[in-house]
Amino acid sequence: MTQSTSDRPAIAFAMQPSRTQHVLPEALIQRLATVGRVLDAAPMQGFGDDRATKLLAETEILITGWGAPTIDATALRQAPNLKLVVHAAGTVKGLLGDDLFDRGIQVSHSAQANALPVAEFTLAAIIFAGKKVFRFRDLYVADRNRNQTVPMQAQAIGNYGRTVGIIGASRIGRRVIELLAPFSYRILLYDPMVDAQEAANLGVEKAELDALMASSDIVSLHAPSLPATHQMINASRLSLMKDGATFINTARGALVDETALIAVLKTGRIDAIIDVTDPEIPEAGSAFYDLPNVFLTPHIAGAVGLERTRLGEMAVDEAIRFIEGKPLLYQIRREDMARMA
Repeated sequence: MTQSTSDRPAIAFAMQPSRTQHVLPEALIQRLATVGRVLDAAPMQGFGDDRATKLLAETEILITGWGAPTIDATALRQAPNLKLVVHAAGTVKGLLGDDLFDRGIQVSHSAQANALPVAEFTLAAIIFAGKKVFRFRDLYVADRNRNQTVPMQAQAIGNYGRTVGIIGASRIGRRVIELLAPFSYRILLYDPMVDAQEAANLGVEKAELDALMASSDIVSLHAPSLPATHQMINASRLSLMKDGATFINTARGALVDETALIAVLKTGRIDAIIDVTDPEIPEAGSAFYDLPNVFLTPHIAGAVGLERTRLGEMAVDEAIRFIEGKPLLYQIRREDMARMA
């Protein structure tokens, strides 16, 4: 029997439109409307106005995204019928807390979808790092001839037989490992939660962090930002890196002692590809902007532009699973919060 429109669960949205273009295109809204009641396609940007009060009173499924207001105890009191929150983005830290889990409200997110472009960016960074692409570019542009670049081609560079160190078997770290599989790399992995057998199943060699730092031609960071991982990449570990090695960070700036990183970069001994920093935007005078051996990008490894639609697709898929009584694929439980990035 066809479910009447009034019996369908009420769906609302909360996110910042200026930060979430392409996340929920019209086709995804219409897909939701076939299984639920979309109360208002325009997202709430706060929970304090009359419109939000009216919407929350009915909402059973709330789809959030970047810039969503915090779902705190006050917001939950306004949403007595709320059963599911699906975050069409990555981390839910800062968005919700224990009050929501106390109510038994289910939570899911689209972190897996956001992991894909980060891993793709990292693959490109690794390949460019191995080939010293940025160094070639700078010399070629500066001299307008090939007097310096031709001799460089005879150096021990390139991507054949190089050692790549992956720090963290996170969603992104594992996807990077998958993407590296067709290439001729030796891959080392540091992750205290992964044993030697699982590392072998992943096609990598398990290594301690110091050994990885010392052995790798390219080091790529994919650990979560937790108190235990704060500045895990410090002066001592950076000193272990090979001359000419490259350090890549697409994870979080807080994982790195950036003062120590800048100090070693100033020597010219290593290179760096940096997409994330702490603070999120470096001070105007930061050496990250000016050092010739640093390739700095403004936190773009994650979903940008049309890549954001993957986030919305995953969130809509989860909402539909919930409506159909199927298990969520990417559910977050209270105990997961302590180890999430």
